[in-house]
Amino acid sequence: MRTRDPAAGPDGAGGEDPARRAYLRRRKRYAVLMTVCLALFIGAWALVRLWSVPVAIGMCVVAMVIPPVAAIIGNRRGPDDRWWDEPGPR
Repeated sequence: MRTRDPAAGPDGAGGEDPARRAYLRRRKRYAVLMTVCLALFIGAWALVRLWSVPVAIGMCVVAMVIPPVAAIIGNRRGPDDRWWDEPGPR
């Protein structure tokens, strides 16, 4: 019978560093946004351009905005994230 680790958090990630979880969460958000960006570019010029070039161009414009937004979101600090491991005020 498996017992639950009492040190585990609500998600069952016992003993995992909160900074690592925050890093993985930011990395996942970045990856999702960049996947959407690639899907827009590829879909625009592989499929949509056959029906409507202006719509394909619009999709590319939207996709062009995503990488800087993804970088900002991927590097955004969460409310409980430590940043630069600076100690609090003394």
